[in-house]
Amino acid sequence: MSGTFLLLTGVAAVAGALALAGAQVATAATGTARVSRGLAQIETTYGQGATDVADTDGEALPSALDRLRALAARISPATAIASLEHRLDLAGNPSRWTAERVMAFKGVGLLGLAPIGALYGLGSALTLVAYALAGAAVGFFLPDVLVHNAATKRQALMGKELADVLDMLTVCVEAGLGFDAAVSQVARNTSGPLSVEFSRLLQEMQLGKSRVEALRSLSGRTTVAAVHTFASSLVQASELGIPTARVLHEQAGEIRVKRRQAAEEKAQKVPVKILFPLLLCIFPALFIIIIGPAGIEIYDSLIAG
Repeated sequence: MSGTFLLLTGVAAVAGALALAGAQVATAATGTARVSRGLAQIETTYGQGATDVADTDGEALPSALDRLRALAARISPATAIASLEHRLDLAGNPSRWTAERVMAFKGVGLLGLAPIGALYGLGSALTLVAYALAGAAVGFFLPDVLVHNAATKRQALMGKELADVLDMLTVCVEAGLGFDAAVSQVARNTSGPLSVEFSRLLQEMQLGKSRVEALRSLSGRTTVAAVHTFASSLVQASELGIPTARVLHEQAGEIRVKRRQAAEEKAQKVPVKILFPLLLCIFPALFIIIIGPAGIEIYDSLIAG
């Protein structure tokens, strides 16, 4: 009787332990799924920008644009969509600029500018084909140029804002705030692309990403060397246990020095850039004013003689 009781007790204990383990695994899986959904929502929010309701609800492009998107995707490399999404991240994901829309307009440009180019080459078959191909190429790559231009302007603006943002972040951390709270203050009290990136960094950390992963994601969304250095320094500080305030103070001072050196470099290039306008525009006018009257008098004296 005692052996049966002990056996039943052991079976009940094992079953209870398995049930608790299953519940813990289910809770962890639910939490992981919730974090994954939250991060996916952040990617959707920042990846699509302020799209219209139809695009947010997942409605596909119109059939004509979808066919043109498929045409552009067919003649593009296999990695074109991933590369385009990365460039849109660098450009800050402007409103209504999604990878599918950009590919669709690449198809529109391909088929729209080819006939216009052909009109300029109606003289012969060879020039007609050449101008049509040139028009198709211009229309196909024009959206890429626009995305690249937007990304370049945004990254340059981020580089200009970084020194001031780091100063504010350093002051907040040295005043006693934690890194997350300091990032929140910077995101709330500044504006511009770097403020948007810091808001995204904060949301990713709040939804379960570690600071190291969030900083590496920030580094992957920019081409500014100073931002890469800032993120790498904070990652190393987190891994090695170095105080964040000290790292931020050193980074702020270094970025200030680099910005001053860049300004001095641009100032030293000014004389060289001014030289060609002087030679081509100002000096000929001065020669005409100074030598012109003397030349007229010499001409008159030669004619009179």
